[in-house]
Amino acid sequence: MPPQEIAALPADVLVVLQQESEAALKQAKAAKSRLDGALVLKYGAEAAEARRAAGKDTGTVRLRDGDITVVADLPKRIAWDQAKLGQMVERIRAAGDDVGEYVEISFKVPERNYAAWPRAIREGFEPARTVRPGQLTIQLLADGVGE
Repeated sequence: MPPQEIAALPADVLVVLQQESEAALKQAKAAKSRLDGALVLKYGAEAAEARRAAGKDTGTVRLRDGDITVVADLPKRIAWDQAKLGQMVERIRAAGDDVGEYVEISFKVPERNYAAWPRAIREGFEPARTVRPGQLTIQLLADGVGE
């Protein structure tokens, strides 16, 4: 059913549709999680051995199970120690090198901190601040439910 037709439905029908779709999504996510866990149990050790044989800790390996190609991907998750990076940046600067050739530097201000600052400090930061709206969500509640 196109969104225009769904939007024309009465609110009492929409609330049921919303509840049913949320329940179906929750059930599908749980089923997907169980299946993913089963696939890891079935192929995880073989994939780890294939990565080890290929001399890599992460990445994609292909396995065969009968007529099926199993693609097992273990992505890299890199984390950098911010304090140590800060020390390295200072060493690069002290050596007279361009820090921008080695690292990307960005600044973030937690919104909760910003809101707690004195007005004079906030005003100094406002030219650097852009507020963009997020995704609109609408939840329908039948009378007496979820209040």
